Amino acid sequence: MWFVTGVSAAAALEARQRDPHAAIEMGRSALKAARAAGDAREASTAERAIGLSLRELHEFDGALRHLRRAVRIAEQAGSGRLAALARVSLAFVLSNTGRHAQALRTVNAALPELRGVDADYARMQRGLVLHYLCRYDEARREYNWAIEAARRDGDKLGEARARNNRGLLRAYTGGLRAADEDFDRAAALYRELDQELAVADVRWNAGISASRAGDVPRALTMFAEAEREYRRLEVPRPALLINRLEVLVSVPLLEEARAAADRALLELDKSLVLARSEALFYRARIALMEGDLDLAVRTAVLARKGFRREKREVWEVGARHVELRAAYLSGERSRALCTAMTRVASRLDELGWRMAGLEARVDAALIARELGDKRRALVELTAAGAARRGGPAAHRVQGWYAEALRRDLAGNARGAQSALRRGLGLLDEYRVSLGAAELRALSGAQGKALALEGLRTAVAGGHAGQVLSWAESWRAGAMRMTPARPPEDSGLADALAELRAVTSDIDLALLAGKPTSALRQRQLRGEQRVRELTRQTSGGGAVDRVPAVRDLAWALGDAALVEYVDFEGALLAVVVAGGRASLHRLGPLDGAVREIRLLRFALHRLVTLPEHLDRTAVRAGAEHAASLLDRRLLEPLRRRLDGRALVLAPTGLLGGLPWSALPGCRGRSVTVVPSATVWQRAAASSRVPHDRPVLAAGPRLPAAPTEIAAITPFATEATVLVGGAATVDAVAAAMDGAPLAHVAAHGSFRADNPLFSALELADGPLTVYDLERLRTPPALVVLSACDSGLSAVRPGDELMGFTSALLGLGTRTLVAPVVPVPAEVTTPLMVDLHRRLGLGEAPAVALAGAQRAHADGGDAEFAASVGFLCFGA
Repeated sequence: MWFVTGVSAAAALEARQRDPHAAIEMGRSALKAARAAGDAREASTAERAIGLSLRELHEFDGALRHLRRAVRIAEQAGSGRLAALARVSLAFVLSNTGRHAQALRTVNAALPELRGVDADYARMQRGLVLHYLCRYDEARREYNWAIEAARRDGDKLGEARARNNRGLLRAYTGGLRAADEDFDRAAALYRELDQELAVADVRWNAGISASRAGDVPRALTMFAEAEREYRRLEVPRPALLINRLEVLVSVPLLEEARAAADRALLELDKSLVLARSEALFYRARIALMEGDLDLAVRTAVLARKGFRREKREVWEVGARHVELRAAYLSGERSRALCTAMTRVASRLDELGWRMAGLEARVDAALIARELGDKRRALVELTAAGAARRGGPAAHRVQGWYAEALRRDLAGNARGAQSALRRGLGLLDEYRVSLGAAELRALSGAQGKALALEGLRTAVAGGHAGQVLSWAESWRAGAMRMTPARPPEDSGLADALAELRAVTSDIDLALLAGKPTSALRQRQLRGEQRVRELTRQTSGGGAVDRVPAVRDLAWALGDAALVEYVDFEGALLAVVVAGGRASLHRLGPLDGAVREIRLLRFALHRLVTLPEHLDRTAVRAGAEHAASLLDRRLLEPLRRRLDGRALVLAPTGLLGGLPWSALPGCRGRSVTVVPSATVWQRAAASSRVPHDRPVLAAGPRLPAAPTEIAAITPFATEATVLVGGAATVDAVAAAMDGAPLAHVAAHGSFRADNPLFSALELADGPLTVYDLERLRTPPALVVLSACDSGLSAVRPGDELMGFTSALLGLGTRTLVAPVVPVPAEVTTPLMVDLHRRLGLGEAPAVALAGAQRAHADGGDAEFAASVGFLCFGA
């Protein structure tokens, strides 16, 4: 708490953007002295300083009360100038609370009373009100005036404020480079004036500009820096939630965005009406992207009504676009919808929301195309296609999509295919610039429309090679990119260590029967910190090209590749074998998904039922489900596969299928891969690791040390880490560059955040984030417990989990279970696997042989055995 005496109201006013808490105390001290001296002018200025400082702390009701008092005191004192200055400040806060029309009337009433620097300040504030009202051209003129006047008068504070405001305006209207120039200059001036809070505000706005430019790492870095400053200065900025929300939606990180939007709607009070309307808008967009069209419409209507009350046209039109797009996605096709979409697109363009305008224009063209109005569709696509020539990557990708549709409609099928590939190539360039594997994987959703359009054309033509090429162009794209390691000084290692400590404290508290709610909150904050640090990493590197059929055929040799493709709910398979590719239609996909659930459930029951219970019916259920899947997925391809070793690339909805349980795969060399491109890279890997394998056992798994001891004779000069020696740092260090890493430990798969999937070691969890810090991943990894081979699947068949992390980093082969398996049952299988590896058998051949040898050991042994898969090469 600050107690300040003997200060002027002007000093309090100047301090509000340095330390608003101190400025309030300074203002109160000045007000007390002014009242004692009967100095009404000083009292008015003190009230104004207190009001503006309260505004910085988001205490808007108090701010309005003090500013109105400042106006009243100045008027009673006969000071037109001070009353006008107080009105200008009052207008600023009125606009912050959504009362823009009242704010504009208030600032307009003040302007005639002001001259010189005072008038320049008032015009800058008038520009801010016009900015809120989305009257961008008028706002820009006022900002330009204020900046020139401030430079002429040597008013550094006035110039900094006007530049910060103009930079934000430019960020929202497409002038991103100019926006950053304004922010850089504003930050420099504020630092010179020792205005710490104002510098943090500039960082916040610079984050908005980076977000609009598609520079997600920089946006998140700016927001994180601003948030740290706000926390240090004890200044609330709840609206920062909204700008982070915009970034999350743009990636899209939908689960996290949904949670953030719901949190914002709970936490933003009634005084923050602007932020609340924006939270509703983004919640509607999230619902739209998740396919919840009813929720999208309901929420968009609420947002639109809020924006209308607040006189914010651009946001209102944006919310209207969400409503119209929901109608389009629900199947509505009408000339009225087409016309409404075109109008919205034009208005969004005029108001500077170019990406939303592009989406609306493409939607209008698609509706017109389906209605048979070719001329109108061509007009809209021509306008939208111009975006491919410049601007942020997302704009150019959408522009290439529009150009592809235009070329196709004009009868230029080859040109359309070329445009689609240009768009996907541009998206790959953008994705590889992101450092975090999570951002790379999830941003692939932006290529869905392009990939599906190309795939649709290929399927219609029946050309197997083209179908494979288009499926590969979008499948598991993040794993085709050079991995980016976080910098050593990023603080990530410390954040992960802190998270492990909290996780261990939770385990101890649970064992002791103590409450864990506070610890779990610390765990959530720790996980968020880890995510933030990894997301701020920049990327770079190369993107592996999709291989041609002839190159795949050469690499496969006598093996066969089967790539399963989800095409509009139907399951297709492309088989590459014997030097050629063939296309096969396998029927609806939902049947396979249902049978996978039945098989996984039955296998899980076989390993968890008490020994004294009869497993006959459960085993029969597992065999039946496996046979159904075999008939659906392999039998139609039998002639092409012809007993060959198999390389299987399943589409996302087939994820988690224990292929080894299918009759056609038992005893057969089977390798499962995310995509043909990833397999070819793994197969061609010629990296020479060091010669020390690592064998590690986690805690609370009695069979693990026994398993490691039984394997050790087959792993020459292995580093063995058991008990307290098997810490995360020790195991990770030993894994770095190892030819073989075998870890027998409890595993946990996190569906909510797959990168926090973990193996339990002596001092806590080894997560996917820990693996991503390895300089050289181990060549062969065996994970022998739980369901550590499971992955979460995101749009584009992007996998997230241990499998994707290791294969993406460069591990050649991973052997792991995709169903929960008990270590005490699998130990004999693991020992036989390593014996065969020691004899020189390839991992897939060794696993198949071990599974065949242990298939008759009993129901539990059978279920545990077929739960293992060989991933990679």
